[in-house]
Amino acid sequence: MLIRRELSEDVDAIAAVHRAAFVPFAVPGREPVESGLVASLRASDAWLPPLSIVAEDTGGAIVGHVVATRGFVGDVPALGLGPLGVRPDLQRSGVGSALMHAVLGAADALDESIVLLLGHPDYYPRFGFVRATELGVFPDVEDWGPHFQARALSAHRPGLRGTFRYAAPFYTLEEQE
Repeated sequence: MLIRRELSEDVDAIAAVHRAAFVPFAVPGREPVESGLVASLRASDAWLPPLSIVAEDTGGAIVGHVVATRGFVGDVPALGLGPLGVRPDLQRSGVGSALMHAVLGAADALDESIVLLLGHPDYYPRFGFVRATELGVFPDVEDWGPHFQARALSAHRPGLRGTFRYAAPFYTLEEQE
């Protein structure tokens, strides 16, 4: 498996990975929102090309993707992570973990300070995520509760506190369904 940055020719394969990965969670009869979300993020000013990362199998097929985009804690730049998708036949094989390590390492190398996400509270702690409130960061949607998590990176300063806001496309997910 090769982990690398997204290339322009990967766009369709990335959409296919997210469609396949998230179809079990989609509204029956509707396409999962994640592939549309990635397309909307890519078209927004929140898109950070070095933080759109793919996993490629030995045959050159894209089998996983993760992206982090620009968000803000108050008016301080931060990262919102997601979606993270892996082709169903390769889930639980280490592809998702490899993508997480890659995107977090890339974000750290770019001197980003903090990464926030909505995700399962039993899965993401293995990557250093904690409940975001432990770092003084709060969601702008109260219902996110324990699923709203943060990972401080090397450039993080403890004084960074406030409410996090994702890139605009995250707030139009219902419209994409």
